[in-house]
Amino acid sequence: MKRLAILLFFVFFTHIVNAQNQTQQTDKDKEIFQRYIQHIGDATEISMGDLVTKSALFFLETPYVGHTLEKEPEQLIINLRELDCTTLVETVLALSKTVKEGDPTFEKFGKNLQLIRYRNGVINDYSDRLHYTTDWLYENEKRGLVRNITQESGGIEHKVNLYVMSTNHEKYKQLKGKPELTAKIKKIEQEATERKNFRIPAADIEKNRASFKNGDMVCFVTKMGGIDISHVAFIYFQGNKLTFIHASSAEMKVVIEKETLMNYSLKSKNGNGIMVARPL
Repeated sequence: MKRLAILLFFVFFTHIVNAQNQTQQTDKDKEIFQRYIQHIGDATEISMGDLVTKSALFFLETPYVGHTLEKEPEQLIINLRELDCTTLVETVLALSKTVKEGDPTFEKFGKNLQLIRYRNGVINDYSDRLHYTTDWLYENEKRGLVRNITQESGGIEHKVNLYVMSTNHEKYKQLKGKPELTAKIKKIEQEATERKNFRIPAADIEKNRASFKNGDMVCFVTKMGGIDISHVAFIYFQGNKLTFIHASSAEMKVVIEKETLMNYSLKSKNGNGIMVARPL
């Protein structure tokens, strides 16, 4: 009886661990990964910026699909078939890092994606995901994965005030009826709000274009209350035209933006300039 109890406990414990650390993917994702590896070829002599750009261009025409990460329990979602602006950026950065490290495998890619997407690369619950982009930048810069170049590229000091998730917790299925988890999110919001940030005003983008490189991550600052960034993409010089590659909800696919980066920023109703980070 005692032996049976120990066995049942072990099975239960293993189930819990696997539930917390499971990864969701499909055979199609693995096929796309292999096509990507063939597309990139030998990356030993290519700069990180050019590698990120080549990786982003690989996903042109990929369908835009939002909310692909919203599964319970919280788990690593690998989806190369459908992307939104955030998952495009995270996927491209993880793939580029995997190729740069040499001997690229799908398993290595998954580990790098988890490292980029989650605080300290650990998944315990929903609060571990880096939901706010300024917090994402801070954590990934701390780990040496990106460098925030906003201030040195003509940025001015910018104050963020994060609260949209904790104050609207009933609208998030992961937070609804979970005050302890909501409290974790609120603490993260408060800590991120206290940090110093910078933004480049939309009207100053062109005059600072020499500061940017292909593959830089561009984050569109918003005036909307409670959040910091409304959209993310990769800077792309199309000839002399400074634009960007992104998963567009308007075109419902990954595209090279037709507008220039500055015009897009100026036309944004709630836009408040940009932040820029360089992949390392």
